[in-house]
Amino acid sequence: MTNRFFSSRDLSVLWHPCTQMKDHESYPVIPIKKGQGVWLEDFDGNRYLDAISSWWVNLFGHANPEINAALKDQLEMLEHVIFAGFSHEPAIQLAEKLVSATPEGLGRVFYADNGSSAVEVALKMSFHYWRNCGQTQKTKFITLENSYHGETLGALAVGNVALYKETYAPLLMEVVTVPSPDCYYRESGESWADYSLRKFGLMEAALKEHAGSVCAVIIEPLVQCAGNMRMYDPVYLKLLRTACDKYGVHLIADEIAVGFGRTGTLFACEQAGISPDFLCLSKGLTGGYLPLSAVLTTNTVYQAFYGDYQKLTAFLHSHSYTGNALACRAALATLEIFQSQHIIAKNRKLATFIAQRLQRFNGHPQVAEVRQTGMIAAVELVKNKVTREPYPWQERRGLKIYQYALAKGVLLRPLGNVVYFMPPYIIGEEEIELMIDVAWQGVQIATKD
Repeated sequence: MTNRFFSSRDLSVLWHPCTQMKDHESYPVIPIKKGQGVWLEDFDGNRYLDAISSWWVNLFGHANPEINAALKDQLEMLEHVIFAGFSHEPAIQLAEKLVSATPEGLGRVFYADNGSSAVEVALKMSFHYWRNCGQTQKTKFITLENSYHGETLGALAVGNVALYKETYAPLLMEVVTVPSPDCYYRESGESWADYSLRKFGLMEAALKEHAGSVCAVIIEPLVQCAGNMRMYDPVYLKLLRTACDKYGVHLIADEIAVGFGRTGTLFACEQAGISPDFLCLSKGLTGGYLPLSAVLTTNTVYQAFYGDYQKLTAFLHSHSYTGNALACRAALATLEIFQSQHIIAKNRKLATFIAQRLQRFNGHPQVAEVRQTGMIAAVELVKNKVTREPYPWQERRGLKIYQYALAKGVLLRPLGNVVYFMPPYIIGEEEIELMIDVAWQGVQIATKD
């Protein structure tokens, strides 16, 4: 069986996500036969370094032996059971470990299936909390420009990336949108912290004006991943937590992409020393094995729903696969690897090595910025380095890098004109060298006019 055989079958029946399917008339789908560690292998024997962790989910490599063993064991016990009125050991253990590992005060765990679903849960919980407390005027949410929280309708509404949102705008609830603290736009010589402090004034003003009608502020801590990997300083989160308390508004931290070690700490909120009212987790939660998400919240929120049935205060939100036993067991194995292998400390060394190897991009005439937060790094390409005039999106410069990298055995998937790196944590120095060398060569090709 060859790549061509499977690609032909694929295109006759499948519709892929985030894809203009007509592109595949020119660029074939790549069917993957197997994965091992940081490598993927297709049916023609070509290998690809998974430099983006298969859409940011794979933390410890493909076919990880520890996670494999845990799933094999769980398969012999229980695959799934209804989670309304029933429970099981992996779900209980995982909730206990998440409560222990996350910022203080988050004492309750609600499971869902994926990141967008987690955001929907948090939005509904916040709204419903205020309703149960008699504050029915609170119906709105505050979000940041350039933010992304998923593609179901509630999650899409509180996001702000036009590419995903504009088409569906007539279907979406109205939100209050505040300019982002994205440090790409800081003045020359201005630090990330100073710029983030300056931009917080706009959030403070929005909270002061709208607090009476706002349920929560939702934010991606430290990195707006789908928003071109734009980054900001932890001081913004610290100020935001204080302001939310001051104005009586919930804080929702969407750590779906940035949680589980991506920013240099287990959770990004740790770097600001804050606890949100809701913490949304998914992606790396199961090490990239199975769909699972979790929303952690406070006992204060939980108690607002707790009461006699006749009061009708219960949170009536459900997914058929809530608390799936296999997914919970994979997540438990993932958390065990963090602890037993001292992953956060190892990641800091890897992040330093990546930073060193990225320095060459700073001098490139078409690179506006090289930025990094922990194990997330990005290189932003522009038409004019002085004015930061972007390349027209229609030129698809990032696609040229993607194609070149695949030909050289590296899976990169630029966001427009931003090349980013988010590899599995088991990547070695030689593989980092390959990843960055190929990206450098791809940038040379893509920026030739």
